[in-house]
Amino acid sequence: MNHDTAFKHLLTTFFVEFLQAFLPEVATYVDTHTLEFLDKEVISRITADSKKREADLVVKAKFKGEETFFLVHVENQSRREKDFPKRMFRYFSRLHDQYNLPVYPIALFSYDTPRTPEPNTYRVVFPNKRVLEFEYSVVQLNQLSWRSFLGQPNPVATALMAKMQIASGDRWRVKLECVRLIVSMHLDPEKLQLIWAFVEGYLPLTEAETLVYEREFANLPQEEQEATMELTTSWERKGIQLGKEQGIQLGKEQGIQLGKEQGIHDGKALLLSQMVEKRFGSISAELQREIESLSTDQLDHFGLSLLGFHSLADLEAWFAHG
Repeated sequence: MNHDTAFKHLLTTFFVEFLQAFLPEVATYVDTHTLEFLDKEVISRITADSKKREADLVVKAKFKGEETFFLVHVENQSRREKDFPKRMFRYFSRLHDQYNLPVYPIALFSYDTPRTPEPNTYRVVFPNKRVLEFEYSVVQLNQLSWRSFLGQPNPVATALMAKMQIASGDRWRVKLECVRLIVSMHLDPEKLQLIWAFVEGYLPLTEAETLVYEREFANLPQEEQEATMELTTSWERKGIQLGKEQGIQLGKEQGIQLGKEQGIHDGKALLLSQMVEKRFGSISAELQREIESLSTDQLDHFGLSLLGFHSLADLEAWFAHG
């Protein structure tokens, strides 16, 4: 999975919601009608001599009620890096110099470990003088409790709950709460699937956790269960029904489980094929078979990787190196 492109796609789709969830004070003065996402070629110029070839996200916007612009730079960091504060300052200085605009820098740390707090400052200090003290905002997901975001049905917060602090016994509970939040948002199907791809990709449940999850799901109010089932496809529901029919020969519980597993697999494969065709046009029968041949876990990885594909060539390269 390309974590950087996956996160960039999520934040581009839900940029305002990201600010509302994690930097609400910034959200109050951004004119959301003036957002302009700077393209990849422009951004790459500020990182020409960096090991990382492009900044994750740079957005140009006006201050609310004013005619002046500023930039918001969001850098997703999927691993700890010793010189990261210096790199953030480098990006800031180049953006500020190139556009002659104020820059609001944000570091989004999405790794699982270590959990020690990340610094938010880059300093240049002499014995008799402090030459520079550059500060940036830090959103460190493994420092945040997923429970803090249950009261706000925010799409970005819901997706990123899968990367927050989660006790081992709460993994199934987080996934269940994510499902309930997703349903409550009433978003269009493509955005729903984007959020669900994060939850599925970053919070896979063990077999034991899945059993608890399904048992607790059955205890939800009927209307919530019905709304949640809209996240599944007709192929998945068909698979569950097939399992019930096979239960006559296989034993009811075993048949339902086998049918459900096959239905989930077929449903995911069908959905991902539709997403590929929607983005890149019709696909060959051979490529369709390759998608269908993936295991359920591989389909989850493919779905998250798909967020970063720019063409069918990217998709074909994924299978070639699979």
